[in-house]
Amino acid sequence: MSAEVEFAPSGLSAAEPPPRPAGNIAAAALRFGSLIAFAAILIAFSLTAPYFLSIGNIGNVLGQSAISGVLAIGLTIVLIAGGSNVVTGGIDLSLAANMGLSAAVYASLTQLGYGDATAITAAILTGALIGTVNAIAVVYAGIVPLLATLAVMNVVAGLELVLTGNTVLPASTPFLSALSASDPFGIPVLAYVLLGFTAIATAIVQYTPLGLHLYAVGEFPDAARAAGLPLRRLLAGAFVASGLSGGIAGILSVSYLSGSTTGSSEMLLPVVVTALLGSVFSRRLVPTITGTLLSALLVGFLTNGFQLLNISSTLVSGVQGALILIVVSATTLLRRQET
Repeated sequence: MSAEVEFAPSGLSAAEPPPRPAGNIAAAALRFGSLIAFAAILIAFSLTAPYFLSIGNIGNVLGQSAISGVLAIGLTIVLIAGGSNVVTGGIDLSLAANMGLSAAVYASLTQLGYGDATAITAAILTGALIGTVNAIAVVYAGIVPLLATLAVMNVVAGLELVLTGNTVLPASTPFLSALSASDPFGIPVLAYVLLGFTAIATAIVQYTPLGLHLYAVGEFPDAARAAGLPLRRLLAGAFVASGLSGGIAGILSVSYLSGSTTGSSEMLLPVVVTALLGSVFSRRLVPTITGTLLSALLVGFLTNGFQLLNISSTLVSGVQGALILIVVSATTLLRRQET
Protein backbone atom coordinates (compact mmCIF):
# COMPACT_ATOMS: atom_id res chain seq x y z
CA MET A 1 0.00 0.00 0.00
CA SER A 2 1.30 3.40 -0.90
CA ALA A 3 2.14 5.87 1.83
CA GLU A 4 0.11 8.50 0.00
CA VAL A 5 -3.04 7.78 1.96
CA GLU A 6 -5.49 9.68 4.11
CA PHE A 7 -4.36 9.98 7.73
CA ALA A 8 -7.00 10.42 10.42
CA PRO A 9 -5.79 12.67 13.24
CA SER A 10 -6.38 11.37 16.76
CA GLY A 11 -9.63 12.53 18.30
CA LEU A 12 -11.44 13.23 15.04
CA SER A 13 -14.69 11.49 14.38
CA ALA A 14 -14.86 8.87 11.64
CA ALA A 15 -17.95 10.72 10.47
CA GLU A 16 -15.99 13.89 9.76
CA PRO A 17 -17.36 15.51 6.60
CA PRO A 18 -15.27 15.09 3.46
CA PRO A 19 -13.31 18.02 1.98
CA ARG A 20 -15.36 20.65 0.24
CA PRO A 21 -16.21 19.86 -3.40
CA ALA A 22 -14.72 23.17 -4.51
CA GLY A 23 -11.42 22.17 -2.93
CA ASN A 24 -11.52 18.79 -4.67
CA ILE A 25 -12.23 20.41 -8.03
CA ALA A 26 -9.43 22.94 -7.57
CA ALA A 27 -6.99 20.24 -6.48
CA ALA A 28 -7.88 18.10 -9.49
CA ALA A 29 -7.52 21.10 -11.78
CA LEU A 30 -4.08 21.87 -10.35
CA ARG A 31 -2.92 18.27 -10.63
CA PHE A 32 -4.24 17.54 -14.13
CA GLY A 33 -3.34 21.04 -15.25
CA SER A 34 0.26 20.29 -14.35
CA LEU A 35 0.22 17.09 -16.40
CA ILE A 36 -1.36 18.94 -19.33
CA ALA A 37 1.26 21.70 -19.01
CA PHE A 38 4.01 19.05 -18.98
CA ALA A 39 2.61 17.48 -22.16
CA ALA A 40 2.17 20.91 -23.79
CA ILE A 41 5.81 21.79 -23.07
CA LEU A 42 6.98 18.53 -24.65
CA ILE A 43 4.82 19.08 -27.73
CA ALA A 44 5.84 22.73 -28.13
CA PHE A 45 9.55 22.00 -27.89
CA SER A 46 9.28 18.92 -30.13
CA LEU A 47 7.81 21.14 -32.85
CA THR A 48 10.29 24.00 -32.45
CA ALA A 49 13.54 22.53 -31.13
CA PRO A 50 15.52 20.11 -33.33
CA TYR A 51 16.04 16.57 -31.98
CA PHE A 52 14.16 17.44 -28.76
CA LEU A 53 12.38 14.07 -28.53
CA SER A 54 15.25 11.98 -29.83
CA ILE A 55 16.40 9.09 -27.64
CA GLY A 56 19.80 10.70 -27.26
CA ASN A 57 18.35 14.01 -26.07
CA ILE A 58 15.90 12.36 -23.68
CA GLY A 59 18.78 10.39 -22.18
CA ASN A 60 20.80 13.58 -22.01
CA VAL A 61 18.00 15.30 -20.05
CA LEU A 62 17.81 12.35 -17.66
CA GLY A 63 21.57 12.51 -17.15
CA GLN A 64 21.55 16.27 -16.64
CA SER A 65 18.68 15.92 -14.18
CA ALA A 66 20.40 13.24 -12.11
CA ILE A 67 22.21 15.60 -9.74
CA SER A 68 19.32 17.97 -9.10
CA GLY A 69 16.92 15.00 -8.98
CA VAL A 70 18.89 13.22 -6.25
CA LEU A 71 19.12 16.46 -4.25
CA ALA A 72 15.39 17.14 -4.71
CA ILE A 73 14.51 13.65 -3.50
CA GLY A 74 16.52 14.34 -0.34
CA LEU A 75 14.64 17.61 0.12
CA THR A 76 11.34 15.82 -0.52
CA ILE A 77 11.99 13.48 2.41
CA VAL A 78 12.46 16.53 4.65
CA LEU A 79 9.28 18.11 3.29
CA ILE A 80 7.35 14.92 4.03
CA ALA A 81 8.57 14.59 7.61
CA GLY A 82 8.69 18.28 8.46
CA GLY A 83 5.39 19.39 6.98
CA SER A 84 4.41 21.59 4.07
CA ASN A 85 5.14 24.94 5.74
CA VAL A 86 8.58 25.81 4.35
CA VAL A 87 9.21 28.37 7.10
CA THR A 88 8.35 26.37 10.21
CA GLY A 89 8.20 22.91 8.64
CA GLY A 90 10.43 20.91 6.33
CA ILE A 91 13.15 22.67 4.36
CA ASP A 92 16.85 22.08 3.82
CA LEU A 93 18.67 24.97 2.17
CA SER A 94 22.09 23.42 2.75
CA LEU A 95 21.72 20.69 0.12
CA ALA A 96 23.50 22.49 -2.73
CA ALA A 97 26.41 23.49 -0.49
CA ASN A 98 26.43 19.93 0.88
CA MET A 99 26.88 18.63 -2.66
CA GLY A 100 29.73 21.11 -3.28
CA LEU A 101 31.66 20.15 -0.15
CA SER A 102 31.11 16.42 -0.70
CA ALA A 103 32.38 16.80 -4.27
CA ALA A 104 35.41 18.72 -3.01
CA VAL A 105 36.18 16.00 -0.47
CA TYR A 106 35.95 13.33 -3.18
CA ALA A 107 38.17 15.24 -5.62
CA SER A 108 40.71 16.14 -2.92
CA LEU A 109 41.13 12.53 -1.82
CA THR A 110 41.59 11.27 -5.37
CA GLN A 111 44.28 13.92 -5.93
CA LEU A 112 46.02 12.70 -2.79
CA GLY A 113 46.15 9.20 -4.28
CA TYR A 114 43.30 7.54 -2.41
CA GLY A 115 41.11 5.04 -4.23
CA ASP A 116 37.49 5.33 -5.22
CA ALA A 117 36.25 3.33 -2.24
CA THR A 118 37.83 5.72 0.23
CA ALA A 119 36.70 8.80 -1.68
CA ILE A 120 33.12 7.52 -2.03
CA THR A 121 32.92 6.67 1.67
CA ALA A 122 34.31 10.06 2.67
CA ALA A 123 31.90 11.96 0.39
CA ILE A 124 28.86 10.08 1.70
CA LEU A 125 29.99 10.51 5.31
CA THR A 126 30.48 14.22 4.66
CA GLY A 127 26.91 14.50 3.45
CA ALA A 128 25.62 12.47 6.38
CA LEU A 129 27.56 14.66 8.84
CA ILE A 130 26.02 17.82 7.38
CA GLY A 131 22.58 16.22 7.63
CA THR A 132 23.30 15.32 11.26
CA VAL A 133 24.27 18.92 12.05
CA ASN A 134 20.98 20.07 10.52
CA ALA A 135 19.08 17.48 12.58
CA ILE A 136 20.73 18.61 15.82
CA ALA A 137 20.08 22.29 15.05
CA VAL A 138 16.43 21.78 14.10
CA VAL A 139 15.26 18.88 16.24
CA TYR A 140 17.29 19.22 19.42
CA ALA A 141 18.27 22.91 19.48
CA GLY A 142 14.81 23.96 18.30
CA ILE A 143 16.01 26.39 15.62
CA VAL A 144 13.55 27.12 12.81
CA PRO A 145 14.58 24.88 9.84
CA LEU A 146 14.76 27.80 7.42
CA LEU A 147 17.29 29.63 9.61
CA ALA A 148 19.16 26.52 10.77
CA THR A 149 19.79 25.13 7.30
CA LEU A 150 20.60 28.61 5.96
CA ALA A 151 23.30 28.96 8.62
CA VAL A 152 24.64 25.48 7.90
CA MET A 153 24.66 26.30 4.19
CA ASN A 154 26.95 29.29 4.76
CA VAL A 155 29.29 27.31 7.01
CA VAL A 156 29.51 24.43 4.53
CA ALA A 157 30.07 26.79 1.60
CA GLY A 158 32.92 28.40 3.54
CA LEU A 159 34.49 25.01 4.25
CA GLU A 160 34.33 24.17 0.56
CA LEU A 161 36.20 27.39 -0.30
CA VAL A 162 38.85 26.62 2.30
CA LEU A 163 39.30 23.06 1.03
CA THR A 164 39.45 23.96 -2.66
CA GLY A 165 41.01 27.42 -2.43
CA ASN A 166 38.13 28.57 -4.63
CA THR A 167 39.63 26.69 -7.57
CA VAL A 168 38.63 23.72 -9.70
CA LEU A 169 39.89 20.35 -8.46
CA PRO A 170 40.04 17.93 -11.42
CA ALA A 171 39.41 14.25 -10.72
CA SER A 172 39.70 11.23 -12.96
CA THR A 173 39.31 7.61 -11.84
CA PRO A 174 37.96 4.42 -13.45
CA PHE A 175 34.79 4.69 -11.37
CA LEU A 176 34.16 8.28 -12.42
CA SER A 177 34.78 7.36 -16.06
CA ALA A 178 32.26 4.52 -15.84
CA LEU A 179 29.74 6.80 -14.14
CA SER A 180 30.07 9.45 -16.84
CA ALA A 181 29.81 6.97 -19.73
CA SER A 182 26.76 6.18 -21.89
CA ASP A 183 25.18 2.91 -22.99
CA PRO A 184 25.06 1.77 -26.64
CA PHE A 185 21.86 3.80 -27.15
CA GLY A 186 23.54 7.00 -26.00
CA ILE A 187 21.74 7.14 -22.65
CA PRO A 188 24.09 8.28 -19.86
CA VAL A 189 24.76 6.00 -16.92
CA LEU A 190 23.72 8.91 -14.69
CA ALA A 191 20.19 8.51 -16.06
CA TYR A 192 20.07 4.95 -14.74
CA VAL A 193 21.50 6.15 -11.42
CA LEU A 194 18.65 8.67 -11.10
CA LEU A 195 16.00 6.05 -11.92
CA GLY A 196 17.56 3.52 -9.55
CA PHE A 197 17.87 6.03 -6.72
CA THR A 198 14.24 7.06 -7.25
CA ALA A 199 13.07 3.44 -7.19
CA ILE A 200 14.86 2.76 -3.90
CA ALA A 201 13.62 5.96 -2.28
CA THR A 202 10.07 5.31 -3.51
CA ALA A 203 10.08 1.78 -2.12
CA ILE A 204 11.22 3.00 1.29
CA VAL A 205 9.23 6.23 1.64
CA GLN A 206 5.95 5.34 -0.06
CA TYR A 207 5.57 1.60 0.54
CA THR A 208 6.89 0.85 4.04
CA PRO A 209 5.68 1.58 7.59
CA LEU A 210 8.59 4.00 7.90
CA GLY A 211 7.19 6.05 5.04
CA LEU A 212 3.72 6.03 6.59
CA HIS A 213 5.23 7.30 9.83
CA LEU A 214 7.08 10.10 8.03
CA TYR A 215 3.86 11.26 6.37
CA ALA A 216 1.98 11.05 9.67
CA VAL A 217 4.61 13.10 11.48
CA GLY A 218 4.63 15.76 8.78
CA GLU A 219 0.87 16.09 8.29
CA PHE A 220 -0.56 15.31 11.72
CA PRO A 221 2.16 15.65 14.38
CA ASP A 222 -0.32 15.73 17.28
CA ALA A 223 -1.97 12.51 16.13
CA ALA A 224 1.43 10.92 15.51
CA ARG A 225 2.55 11.89 19.00
CA ALA A 226 -0.63 10.45 20.50
CA ALA A 227 0.02 7.23 18.57
CA GLY A 228 3.45 6.96 20.19
CA LEU A 229 5.56 7.69 17.12
CA PRO A 230 9.08 9.03 17.81
CA LEU A 231 8.61 12.44 16.16
CA ARG A 232 12.04 13.84 16.93
CA ARG A 233 13.84 10.71 15.79
CA LEU A 234 11.89 10.52 12.54
CA LEU A 235 12.45 14.18 11.70
CA ALA A 236 16.13 13.91 12.55
CA GLY A 237 16.38 10.84 10.32
CA ALA A 238 14.81 12.80 7.47
CA PHE A 239 17.52 15.46 7.71
CA VAL A 240 20.24 12.79 7.81
CA ALA A 241 18.71 11.13 4.73
CA SER A 242 18.72 14.51 3.01
CA GLY A 243 22.37 14.90 3.91
CA LEU A 244 23.14 11.48 2.44
CA SER A 245 21.47 12.58 -0.78
CA GLY A 246 23.79 15.59 -0.82
CA GLY A 247 26.81 13.31 -0.48
CA ILE A 248 25.64 11.05 -3.29
CA ALA A 249 24.92 14.06 -5.49
CA GLY A 250 28.45 15.28 -4.78
CA ILE A 251 29.85 12.07 -6.26
CA LEU A 252 27.61 12.41 -9.31
CA SER A 253 28.74 16.03 -9.68
CA VAL A 254 32.42 15.04 -9.73
CA SER A 255 31.63 12.47 -12.42
CA TYR A 256 29.56 14.87 -14.53
CA LEU A 257 31.99 17.80 -14.28
CA SER A 258 35.21 15.74 -14.16
CA GLY A 259 36.07 17.29 -10.83
CA SER A 260 34.95 19.62 -8.09
CA THR A 261 33.97 23.08 -9.32
CA THR A 262 32.77 26.26 -7.66
CA GLY A 263 29.25 27.59 -7.98
CA SER A 264 27.33 24.76 -6.33
CA SER A 265 24.97 27.34 -4.78
CA GLU A 266 23.42 27.82 -8.22
CA MET A 267 21.80 24.40 -7.80
CA LEU A 268 19.70 25.53 -4.85
CA LEU A 269 16.86 27.19 -6.79
CA PRO A 270 16.33 24.28 -9.25
CA VAL A 271 16.34 21.81 -6.35
CA VAL A 272 13.75 23.77 -4.36
CA VAL A 273 11.62 24.21 -7.50
CA THR A 274 11.76 20.49 -8.24
CA ALA A 275 10.85 19.40 -4.70
CA LEU A 276 7.98 21.87 -4.27
CA LEU A 277 6.61 21.34 -7.77
CA GLY A 278 6.52 17.59 -7.21
CA SER A 279 3.46 17.90 -4.96
CA VAL A 280 1.22 18.88 -7.89
CA PHE A 281 1.79 15.44 -9.42
CA SER A 282 0.36 13.77 -6.31
CA ARG A 283 -3.25 12.74 -5.73
CA ARG A 284 -3.50 14.72 -2.49
CA LEU A 285 -1.06 17.51 -3.37
CA VAL A 286 1.52 16.20 -0.92
CA PRO A 287 5.24 15.63 -1.63
CA THR A 288 6.03 12.21 -3.10
CA ILE A 289 9.20 10.69 -4.52
CA THR A 290 7.59 9.83 -7.85
CA GLY A 291 6.15 13.33 -8.08
CA THR A 292 9.62 14.74 -7.52
CA LEU A 293 10.97 12.62 -10.38
CA LEU A 294 8.28 13.95 -12.72
CA SER A 295 9.05 17.46 -11.54
CA ALA A 296 12.77 16.94 -12.14
CA LEU A 297 12.03 15.81 -15.69
CA LEU A 298 9.71 18.78 -16.24
CA VAL A 299 12.38 21.25 -15.11
CA GLY A 300 15.02 19.33 -17.06
CA PHE A 301 13.05 19.33 -20.33
CA LEU A 302 12.18 22.98 -19.83
CA THR A 303 15.83 23.93 -19.40
CA ASN A 304 16.91 21.68 -22.28
CA GLY A 305 14.30 23.12 -24.63
CA PHE A 306 15.41 26.66 -23.85
CA GLN A 307 19.02 25.65 -24.54
CA LEU A 308 18.13 24.08 -27.88
CA LEU A 309 16.27 27.26 -28.86
CA ASN A 310 19.18 29.45 -27.68
CA ILE A 311 16.98 31.24 -25.15
CA SER A 312 18.82 33.05 -22.36
CA SER A 313 19.38 31.03 -19.19
CA THR A 314 18.23 34.01 -17.13
CA LEU A 315 14.71 33.34 -18.40
CA VAL A 316 14.96 29.81 -17.00
CA SER A 317 15.67 31.19 -13.52
CA GLY A 318 12.71 33.53 -13.86
CA VAL A 319 10.42 30.67 -14.84
CA GLN A 320 11.68 28.58 -11.92
CA GLY A 321 10.98 31.40 -9.48
CA ALA A 322 7.49 31.84 -10.92
CA LEU A 323 6.83 28.10 -10.55
CA ILE A 324 7.73 28.24 -6.85
CA LEU A 325 5.38 31.18 -6.31
CA ILE A 326 2.51 29.55 -8.19
CA VAL A 327 2.81 26.12 -6.58
CA VAL A 328 3.26 27.34 -3.01
CA SER A 329 0.41 29.84 -3.35
CA ALA A 330 -1.97 27.35 -4.97
CA THR A 331 -1.33 24.50 -2.54
CA THR A 332 -1.58 26.86 0.45
CA LEU A 333 -4.94 28.19 -0.70
CA LEU A 334 -6.25 24.68 -1.36
CA ARG A 335 -5.21 23.47 2.08
CA ARG A 336 -7.00 26.43 3.65
CA GLN A 337 -10.17 25.50 1.77
CA GLU A 338 -10.03 21.98 3.12
CA THR A 339 -9.76 23.09 6.77
